[in-house]
Amino acid sequence: MARAPASSFASFLRPLGFVAAGLAQALSMASPAGGKPLWWLQLLSLGAFVWLLDGLRSQGAGWRRAGLHGWLFSAAWLTGSFWWLFISMHTYGGLPAPLAAIAVLALAAALGLYYAVAAAWFVVRGPSGRVTGALVFAALWTLAELVRGSWFTGFPWGAGGYAHVEGPLSALAPWVGVYGIGAAAALAVALVALHRPLRIAEAVQGVVLIAFVFAVPNLVPALRDDVRGAKGAAGSLSVALLQGNIPQDEKFIPGGGIETALRWYGEQLRDAKASLVVTPETALPLLPQQLPAGYLEAIKARYSQGSQAAIVGLPMGGQGTYSNAVLGFRPGDEQPYAYSKHHLVPFGEFIPWGFRWFIQMMNIPLGDFARGGLAQPPFVWQGQRIAPNICYEDLFGDEIGANFRDEATAPTILLNVSNIAWFGDTVAIDEHLSISRMRALEFARPMVRSTNTGATVVIDAQGRVTHELPRLTRGVLEATVEGRRGLTPFARWVAPFGLWPLWLLAMAIVAVAWVHSRRQN
Repeated sequence: MARAPASSFASFLRPLGFVAAGLAQALSMASPAGGKPLWWLQLLSLGAFVWLLDGLRSQGAGWRRAGLHGWLFSAAWLTGSFWWLFISMHTYGGLPAPLAAIAVLALAAALGLYYAVAAAWFVVRGPSGRVTGALVFAALWTLAELVRGSWFTGFPWGAGGYAHVEGPLSALAPWVGVYGIGAAAALAVALVALHRPLRIAEAVQGVVLIAFVFAVPNLVPALRDDVRGAKGAAGSLSVALLQGNIPQDEKFIPGGGIETALRWYGEQLRDAKASLVVTPETALPLLPQQLPAGYLEAIKARYSQGSQAAIVGLPMGGQGTYSNAVLGFRPGDEQPYAYSKHHLVPFGEFIPWGFRWFIQMMNIPLGDFARGGLAQPPFVWQGQRIAPNICYEDLFGDEIGANFRDEATAPTILLNVSNIAWFGDTVAIDEHLSISRMRALEFARPMVRSTNTGATVVIDAQGRVTHELPRLTRGVLEATVEGRRGLTPFARWVAPFGLWPLWLLAMAIVAVAWVHSRRQN
């Protein structure tokens, strides 16, 4: 029997290589054993992606072929990063399993198109030099990440930089944020993985770039300590973080999860001893007017005097207009402090235009919320300025950064309240924890998290988890949180400009490379 040509066999294996690299990228966000991010696996998988792409370039692949292979990598990576959306749609939303699976794949496939365009551009238009090629790849990768995180309200879950909440690149977080870390990782692996002749001058340039990316932020103690929150202490606050562990399929059932939630959270709010007591997102699963008579008034009376305050998650509104909110109760307030979620989850909290038919196929209570404002005032208590964000909102570091425009009023503590029960006992919990840890690193602020099923934790200003409740249990996490003042370099530039500096730098690199290549041709 005649043997197939080696090139045909390689052509068969190459797509599998792209898929395998994409799945490894997903695993780097949260390892199956322990849920920890694996920074080294993110580098290896991204390096494999660059190496495979450059192999296509050496074969003279065109736009379509290069884009297809880039799409295979990204679709596999994104599916592996948020496959648990299937649980929310099928198990709790009631969508038939085949449709839920198709919906997850369709979302990953659509978001993967951004990386397909970046891959095609790199293969067809990328410069021939090792250093210039690495710079262009890093710029294209960063643009794809930024587009995914902002277009159509953005869905940046699983961005490559989150794998580096631990490891040597974490030192870059207070300088350039998660997308800057992703760009640095892309630059470093491309310098190594490209199939280009290694000239002496380029070797020196590559060593300098890699040393700058990995070594400088970790080896300059003064810089490291200043931006990681080792200075600028703002006092301490004792907190009690409540974790009700109400199953999602019982949460909105009268006489079931509703009764359990009202009883348990009511008891904890009544008996807590900490200076600040916090419940998870929609811990009280009813609108204020639907609560038992006097329930909310009792909480207000409990915290109207003394030295304690509480932040309680519940939906607000009526007559068809709702908001996902928290209310803050403290002595001296005639009306509770209120924060309404600004960045809503597509399909879960608002219905994109043209997709009402899709939402109507599922059972999602209160699925169309109104949007709160950006940079709402913090909850001020016992010398601390506490900036709440609700669940998915801590994915958007630039929006949290809007709270840091004025150093005198900038938050000293970040607070996330969440309900990840929608996604079961999955890596969604671990991935979300890494997201919160990254925000703590970027702003050198502690992040405290009160969640329904986990991870209920205290994260210090260096991004380390200092206290944690066991997941999928009912309990109270008591801890003392050290607030922080001052602004990191990231906070200083992201507050006034958002992510535009990264956008402009990446676009400038690609534009210069493109103009240079046209002149050479």
